[in-house]
Amino acid sequence: MKIIIADDEPLARERLRDLLAEQPGVQVVAEAGDGREALHACAEHDPDLVLLDIAMPGIDGLEAARHLAAFDPRPAVVFCTAYDAHALSAFDAAAIDYLLKPVRAERLAAALERVRTFAAGRERDAAQPSGRLRTHLCARMRGSLRLIPIEDVHYLQADEKYVVVHHARGEDLLEESLKSLEEEFGDRFVRIHRNCLVARHELVELKRGPDGHVHAILRHGKQPLEVSRRCVTGLKETVKHL
Repeated sequence: MKIIIADDEPLARERLRDLLAEQPGVQVVAEAGDGREALHACAEHDPDLVLLDIAMPGIDGLEAARHLAAFDPRPAVVFCTAYDAHALSAFDAAAIDYLLKPVRAERLAAALERVRTFAAGRERDAAQPSGRLRTHLCARMRGSLRLIPIEDVHYLQADEKYVVVHHARGEDLLEESLKSLEEEFGDRFVRIHRNCLVARHELVELKRGPDGHVHAILRHGKQPLEVSRRCVTGLKETVKHL
């Protein structure tokens, strides 16, 4: 079992490393000091398990777990934290187990058994976890990834089985459906076509061309985007209230 330890406290990482050294059939393949480092390490090593602290700087453990749920294969997540107040949120984020610090050897061993069950497919739950909205989108690229702040996204456009995210620094591919992104970020994005969501703050105006088709003009768009007939009425109301 390949394991990544993510905790911003070096002593906490050391304790977990020592406890894992006593467990058979496990290997610590990487360590991380925050959620961003953990996601990069997961993209590189494809671990079976991530031991995640919750309260970490930047991207915390709960948000990191929501990103990990989109990985294929999805690693198991076990939270290790000093606070029991996060338990409900942890299981909302599809955690396999929740360990309170200082982690005891017997509890860690029990968590590893649950992870082995998960890996065997007997407790697999492929549903997207609920809870607090993500602050970044995660684009995977050949052994690494790029984290894109939601506020930097201009629009999202479906392209066969992927979604192309157009953002302040360029374009990337997401392994998520446009529908799931609309459900999660409906307050931030508006649908202008069956294959396109646009950030509300990017909309400038709607223009009808000589051919009768309506296009959306974006604040940072290189070119106007076509608006489908079924979306025109609702989009006009959206633009009025911007």
